[in-house]
Amino acid sequence: MKTIRPALLVLVALFASPVAAENWPSWRGPENQGISSETNVPVEWGPEKNIAWRLPLPGAAGSTPVVWGDNIFLTSIAGDDLVLLCIDTKGKEKWRRKLGSGNRNVRGDEGNSAAPSPSTDGKHVWVFFSNGSLACFDFDGKEIWQFDVQERYGKFDIQFGLTSTPVLHGDKLYLQLIHSGGAKVVALDKATGKEAWAVARPSDARMECEHSYASPIVYDGEEAKFLLTHGADYSIAYDLETGEELWRVGGLHPPGRYDVTLRFVSSPVAKDGMVVVPSAKRGITVAVKTTSKGDITEKRDNYFWTFEITPDVPSPLIVGDYVYLCRENGNLVVLEKETGKELYEERTNRNRHRASPVYANGKIYLTDRDGLVTVVEEGPEFKILAQNDLGEPIAASPVFSNGRIYLRTFDALWAIGE
Repeated sequence: MKTIRPALLVLVALFASPVAAENWPSWRGPENQGISSETNVPVEWGPEKNIAWRLPLPGAAGSTPVVWGDNIFLTSIAGDDLVLLCIDTKGKEKWRRKLGSGNRNVRGDEGNSAAPSPSTDGKHVWVFFSNGSLACFDFDGKEIWQFDVQERYGKFDIQFGLTSTPVLHGDKLYLQLIHSGGAKVVALDKATGKEAWAVARPSDARMECEHSYASPIVYDGEEAKFLLTHGADYSIAYDLETGEELWRVGGLHPPGRYDVTLRFVSSPVAKDGMVVVPSAKRGITVAVKTTSKGDITEKRDNYFWTFEITPDVPSPLIVGDYVYLCRENGNLVVLEKETGKELYEERTNRNRHRASPVYANGKIYLTDRDGLVTVVEEGPEFKILAQNDLGEPIAASPVFSNGRIYLRTFDALWAIGE
């Protein structure tokens, strides 16, 4: 048998196996962490630079698209209808499916019933709307199953609509239904929509604090695996297979008077044994151990640190040795991951920030509500590399796939890149 030299093997691998494009299967990316492995994404763009295409959309929404191969999925309103769109990476609509009617706009221009984002595993796409419509489709647009979550699990009692995005992991789809009508956590068989398990989610929260606009995440590390839900004054971790509560952390209100308006919007992030837990408005941010057990609210051995500021709406980001908090007012806060020591708080601009920060190729992308994307250099020193203005309102987070950035404004879907 002829021996192939190692150097030749390297050359064969280089020429036979081009770098695969990264899919973006959920609103926070491949690992629910807001991190892209893409290295050739643009830093600068404008009306005549790095715009591949712009596709007008049938209505506004704050949901983040997902991408798999040459398929882009996103939710939208179309008049009063709630629809799922499939768009190819050339900017052409492939199909749309209506999942119901009766859109509800909330807080003026803040959101509507198409706020939750889709999720995909490369064969099917799952979609949820704030009216309770939950469905699964294949990539050709064929409905696999659909049901009304409110009919199965009770009417939603939440001021601005249930905007939580279900999280997909393995063979299950997980929902957190945190509101005043009886909070529950649910695991469904993703293939059939049948219940795998459902548990009540007790808390001592009251009034508007019972409401949550955050989304659950799944952490799948070597040392721990769990579903993490966030709302009603607590982050609570559950066993993925049984729904057993593993741990919870509370005490997230600022000291002093209990504020009944502190509902959670920002979602936690978990990476490398650490969970960064945001709160709301004038609340705190805490970093706790993924291996925690029981109620750790007063068990300081389970904490890495506590920080006096929370991002409120955008979700935290963990990259390397640093934690990034993008505040609603546009300030970027960078902390040492291990200690929580503040390295800086600097202004990007003074516009509202609703989208969550995303990392790619040594850079942090911060998207404000008016469509201005600020690109900041990763690391302990503040440096703005670019500011790119689309001139359209946006609440969705950036999506990175195959050398492009996809931005879903209230008016259109943009493909940024060559």
